[in-house]
Amino acid sequence: MKRLVLFFFIACQLAPQVQAKKLYKFQDQQGRWYYSDKPPKTAQAVEVRQLKAGQKRYLWLEKKGDKHHPEYFAINNYQGAIEVEVKLNKMNNVSSIPELPERFTVQPGQSQTLFQLMGSDKTKSWGYSLEYRYTIGDPLAVHDGTAIYYPPFAKGSQFPISQAFAGKFSHSDKQNQFAVDIVMPVDTAIHAARSGKVIEVNNDYYKNGTKQTYKSRANSIRILHDDGSMAIYAHLALEKAQVYPGLKVLAGQLIAYSGNTGFSTGPHLHFAVQLNQGMELVSVPFEFTGADKIAHKPVAGTWLNN
Repeated sequence: MKRLVLFFFIACQLAPQVQAKKLYKFQDQQGRWYYSDKPPKTAQAVEVRQLKAGQKRYLWLEKKGDKHHPEYFAINNYQGAIEVEVKLNKMNNVSSIPELPERFTVQPGQSQTLFQLMGSDKTKSWGYSLEYRYTIGDPLAVHDGTAIYYPPFAKGSQFPISQAFAGKFSHSDKQNQFAVDIVMPVDTAIHAARSGKVIEVNNDYYKNGTKQTYKSRANSIRILHDDGSMAIYAHLALEKAQVYPGLKVLAGQLIAYSGNTGFSTGPHLHFAVQLNQGMELVSVPFEFTGADKIAHKPVAGTWLNN
């Protein structure tokens, strides 16, 4: 499961938050065709087509104040903190307070004023454009190495680990170095490995493959822990998330069902614990506490018991 650091230009219009939809095609009794994005109330046969998931709008900058001294603040639609870096682009007689580039930590919702712009020489015209990028997670978070993680499936179950820490197929980058892939049939119940708050849900993807474009197209759930670390549960089934952003969940609570979406060669669950370090998501090592009540480092080729 790969997540890119996102870049935006203030001059560009961002896509609004859009959820994937279904297209319903059906005929009336006279044979006339109809199309709808909502389930029709009809006894006629209905053809259903899954549409592509749209891009979600999670963070953007807003401007306030007068044109000579504009002030910018951020809107954060995540249910957790993000770090945003802003820099001036194509500057012409402009200065900022504080001086840009600068990084800001933004909590959920609307931030306070982050920075103010003005002309350096008030007797001359001035102009600019802004460029910004963000990464989910509090940059000051420190993972609690003593935290307990339960296998992310139902009690009494066991599944094999196909790829563990530093797996050669897809666990070589910082985001996934300490990730675990657990082989399981599609629609296996997925349970929270640790208590926390749901801060992101992707529920609308339905395809899989090994092209690079699929690395950002897995259904997933991200849960924020008390120490600021985040668990990612990825490759989940289409439209079967059992939680929503902002919901607090307990360890062992049902959150979703497994699938085979995104960068995947077969049905499995991808699990990792991540931090935001230097505007980059970095995975950290952890251990599972299974049926024997003893913490074990995940090892490829072994079975994980709950």
